[in-house]
Amino acid sequence: MNKSTTITHLATALLKFQANVDKIKKDANNPFFKSKYASLSNILDTIQAPLLASGLVISQMPTDNNGLNTIVIHAESGEFMESTYIMPVKDINNPQAVGSSLTYARRYALAGILGLNIDEDDDANKASTPPPANAELPWLNKYEKDKATITKQWTDVAGALTAHKCDIDYVLAKYKVSKELLTELKSFI
Repeated sequence: MNKSTTITHLATALLKFQANVDKIKKDANNPFFKSKYASLSNILDTIQAPLLASGLVISQMPTDNNGLNTIVIHAESGEFMESTYIMPVKDINNPQAVGSSLTYARRYALAGILGLNIDEDDDANKASTPPPANAELPWLNKYEKDKATITKQWTDVAGALTAHKCDIDYVLAKYKVSKELLTELKSFI
């Protein structure tokens, strides 16, 4: 994190902002997890008026290496805080993966730097590089006796792929997977 020499005015403005900003509502659906999350547009809509009333400006800019620089500036004094959030992207040549990573980073960076009240958010699709295939996954080991089929463990396996807790090779070593199911599983990474 980088900040100006003093942040007295910025801290006062952030205090005012946090007193006036509403809890961020979960307005988007994640069909994979059957859960809701706060979309970037909802976050931006919710914080716009309280930022203005507090004299604060937010700016977010992509950086090299899949980073996102987020800066909060107190307009009158020029005091600032900034932080860079790095999100590895498995397939840098896939615009959807890069866009998903950037949107995810923007949401979490805003929540972190402004101290927003957002509940747990499971929408991390395509955002980070999976661990090596030999990574330990004790939660999946409980299904060892059911290697014959993936149907009972679909939610856990698809969730692990989406969250990059395992990769396709690991799943294929554990389960029998049809070509159709393999195609669907690959859509989660």
